[in-house]
Amino acid sequence: MVNLHKGISEIVLIVDDVRKSADFYKNIVGLKPNTEITEDWAWFWTGEENNSPRLALHKGKLLFEEHSPLPEGKRWGKIHFALEVNKENIELALNKMKNAGIKIYGPTKFEWMNATSYYFYDLDGNLVEYWSPN
Repeated sequence: MVNLHKGISEIVLIVDDVRKSADFYKNIVGLKPNTEITEDWAWFWTGEENNSPRLALHKGKLLFEEHSPLPEGKRWGKIHFALEVNKENIELALNKMKNAGIKIYGPTKFEWMNATSYYFYDLDGNLVEYWSPN
């Protein structure tokens, strides 16, 4: 079988307040902005610039939302995604969350991928995971 995909290009989260959520992802999570932050959109690199998927924050409707099989108001839900954190940086990342008053759940050990994960919720109720190889 031929793999037609190179990987995830972007994840878009629907948020209530783009600037407030952008501040969280920039200053607490530590992501680097990819574009200027506006009232409607904020784009971030999830890893090294130009070489990683991007995370977008958006207020409003997305393209083709009117074609969703789900009823209006239920078309986009809360999601979960994971960010890989280097083993040597995981304590720093967790302390930054704790200092900001963010509740952290875990650690959860995953033998199948030889990793440890910690979880937290962003300002809009999306479950974010920091995972680090053991």
